[in-house]
Parts: sequence; C-alpha cells; structure tokens
Amino acid sequence: MKLIKFYYLLWRLFFLFYGEKFFKRLNYNWNNLPSRSEIVNYLIKKNNYKSYLEIGCNKNDLFSKVIIKNKVGVDPNEGGTIKLTSDNFFKVNKDTFDIIFIDGLHVYEQVKRDILNSVKILNKNGIILIHDCLPNKIWEQNIPRMNGAWSGDVWKSIIDLRRNKNLDIYTLIADRGIGVVLNRKNKNLLVLDTNIKKLKFSDYYLNHNRFMNLISFSDFKELSFE
Repeated sequence: MKLIKFYYLLWRLFFLFYGEKFFKRLNYNWNNLPSRSEIVNYLIKKNNYKSYLEIGCNKNDLFSKVIIKNKVGVDPNEGGTIKLTSDNFFKVNKDTFDIIFIDGLHVYEQVKRDILNSVKILNKNGIILIHDCLPNKIWEQNIPRMNGAWSGDVWKSIIDLRRNKNLDIYTLIADRGIGVVLNRKNKNLLVLDTNIKKLKFSDYYLNHNRFMNLISFSDFKELSFE
C-alpha cells in the first residue's frame, strides 16, 4: 500500500510539471446519494428484469449485492463468473440481458467500446449503466491513475456517445456518477464538433451540466424505458 501511494505521488509531481494546470473541483457528496446497488436493485424490481451483466466486478463489491434470477459477471482478474476481458467476452457471448452495468477499465476508448458492444445484446426496454462518470477533481480522472479513488476519463465516453442520434444518454447524480444508456432515439442530442480524446478536465468542469446531461434520482425514477 505504501508503494502504491508513493507511485501515485510520483505521478502527481510529474503531472504538476507537464500536465494540465487546472485544480478547481466539483463538490458532489456521494455519501448522501443512492448507491449503485440500490439503483440496480431498484431497476430490477421496478421493471421485473430477469438477467443482469456486470463488466468489471472487482471483488464482487456490487455483483454480490445484485438480487436477480440470472446474473453474469465478467472480469479478467477477480470476481464475477467469467474470467475474460470485456472485448473477449463480447466476441464469444451469445446471451442477451435486461440490465448491464459497466465498471471495467476506466479508459475512454475501452468504455465506449463496452457501451456499444452492450447495446448489441440489450433486451427491449433494457438499460445500460456506467460507473464513475462524474469525477470531482483532476486527480480522479487522470490517466495513468494517480489517486486512490479513480474514475479515469469515463466521462469522455458519455460526451462522445451523446452525439449519437440513436442512443438516449443521461448521467445520474449518484455514486460517483452513473451513466444511463437507453437504446432509443436521442431526446437531447449533444452538438459538439471536437476531438473527444483531446478534451481536458477544465472543459468537463466548465461544461459538465451540458456535456453530461445530468439527472437527479427523483427525475430518473420518472424516466420511461420504452
């Protein structure tokens, strides 16, 4: 643990010299908002879902709490039921799912790929959730990782796919930010002509209300899934 903290410190020192110089932060207090397990189980009960897929299980922190008839967890290292990378899983998988939770490698390109692959196996009126979409500070979202709590640049995948007219995407203000993807016509298309990979934390900070299409849990409960 001490070695890991020292590694993070070295990266921060490097970043102070060569990285983006923007240290304002958002102030989401996740302790006062619903947890991902509460949200997942709420959706399962409300919509009578029967099948659940989790990408990135990490010691089954969420997976073990999900109450559903059929559940599959994919992780190349620990937890879940299938020891594969998400890319390899999607190559061989033949099943479809009502609810999919993505919490794998927190890198923009990988998360985007996981979302698009998940859409292909999502049942009608199903939902895809993505963890870690609302970093509070620059250290949390930097790549490589330099902070204990790490979201990576998952937020970029939300911004990118909100430009897709065939996906309706929101960001739920809960549990470090949970992306919500519905496989239907986009109701709030984001018009943004830029290279998503080059977006900086300052861009996210200054525009995150518009970029992320934020939604409260109370409003989320009113969403139709049809």
